[in-house]
Formats: sequence, structure tokens, C-alpha cells
Amino acid sequence: MFKHFAMVCGALIASTAFAQATLKISAIPDEAPTELQRKFSKVAAYLEKEVGIKVEYTPVTDYAAVVEALAAKKIDLAWLGGFTFVQARLRTGNAIPIAQRLEDEKFTSRFIAHAASGINTLADLKGKNFTFGSVSSTSGHLMPRYFLLEQKINPEKDFKRVAFSGAHDATALQVESGRVDAGVLNASVWDKLVQEKKVDLKKVKVIWTTPPYYDYNWTVRGDLDPALVRKLTDAFLKLDPKNPSHKELLDLQRASRFTPTRPENYKGIEAAARSAGLLK
Repeated sequence: MFKHFAMVCGALIASTAFAQATLKISAIPDEAPTELQRKFSKVAAYLEKEVGIKVEYTPVTDYAAVVEALAAKKIDLAWLGGFTFVQARLRTGNAIPIAQRLEDEKFTSRFIAHAASGINTLADLKGKNFTFGSVSSTSGHLMPRYFLLEQKINPEKDFKRVAFSGAHDATALQVESGRVDAGVLNASVWDKLVQEKKVDLKKVKVIWTTPPYYDYNWTVRGDLDPALVRKLTDAFLKLDPKNPSHKELLDLQRASRFTPTRPENYKGIEAAARSAGLLK
């Protein structure tokens, strides 16, 4: 009887501790801060209802800060690009990807150029000013650099100047304004900018789209309570586009559905990063 009582008390204590916890989430800053706040505050509200504990969204200043926050256990769950996931996995040794959008199985980047630049192909980029997104961006730097090198184009040697805009929407605006001749960004963000008429197609054009690769995912700290990890995973996987409230959340994430993922999906990203000299 005492053993049964102890087991019950232990379960109650564990339950109480779990109920009192606060889940802290963050995301790589790949778009404007206002857009990130709009997207991830709604994710936090949804997860809070599904998981049953308080969920807080904490913005960060750059990609590296998300990786460090996971490693320092300052955040529990993060929306990462493929490259930042690889960095987080190497940095922590146990970060776990739990869900990705269906779209992330075959993600692409778009190379764009100012309409008056005379650039129509990748070869035309030589001698021009070019901007990537963030240094740690999968779709705004790593994979575009990898594909450029495959085409025997070395950005540092072949471009007049190489810059980093810091975010995908910033890249589009810099090319549109003529501040740089060309750049590359996440195809999903480009499509959204076009759909919302936030980019002038008379001033900027797509010159090339990369082959597909794995990209974004939701990643948890490796030492997070397994029961909580299961709840979080289930919360993403149950999002249904036929449910109006779910569809709003999916649309904000530019997702049709979420699907399970695993570390092995990102081995290609790690290999590309090492090949491009971005991981030692």
C-alpha cells in the first residue's frame, strides 16, 4: 500500500511540475521582426492550448543566437532552417527535429536580378554586386553557394562584391531598389512577396531556381521531457487545413501540412556545408 501511495505521489509531483512549466520557443529571424511576431505569437497561442502549459515566443537578433539559446537551454523549441538545425545538432549533441512542413522535403531557392542589370543567367552574375541572406541561412546562403560552386562560380572571386542582407525579404527589396544587382532567397518567401504584391516584377526578375533540398523544421532540446516532446509533435501533426483555425496557422507558416522528420534528413545539408567550407 505504501509503495502504491509513493507511486501516486510521484506521479502527482511530476504532473504538477509539468503543469507549472513554461515552454519557451523561438525562430531564426529570416523575415522582418513584425512578420515573425505575427507568425510565432499565434504558434505559441496554439501550442499553449494543445500542450496545456504557458508558451512564450522569444525573438532573437540573428541565426546564431537561436542555436546558442538552445545550447544554453534558454529556449526549448525552435523553428530552424536545415543549416541551423545541423549547427544546433553539432553544438548540443542531442537537438531533435520533430516536425517539418511537407514543403520542406523539396525546398528551393530563387536567384533574382534587377531588371536593368543585364543578368539573365548564373554566368551573367560574374562581375556583379550580389547579396545572400544570412550567413547561417540554408536557403539564403548555404545551398545557393553550394550550387554556385557546382557551376564553377566562386562568389568571392567572381562577384564584384558579396553582401549579406540578413533576411529573405530584405534581399528582395535590395535587388528591387538596385542597391545590388542580384541576390538569392527562399523560394517560399519570394512567392509570398509576389502574391502579396510586395515586390515590383517590372524591377526584379527570377533568373534561376535551385534543385530541391531539405530545409526548415521544428527542433526541441534533446533533454526536454519526452512526454512534452510527444505532445508538441502531435500538436504540429494534427494541424488540418480543413479546420479553419488550423488553416490560418498553416497559411502563416506557408505550410500545407506538417509531417514527422528525423536527423538523417539533414545529412545532405551537413555535407553541403562542409563542401562549401561553412563547417570545419
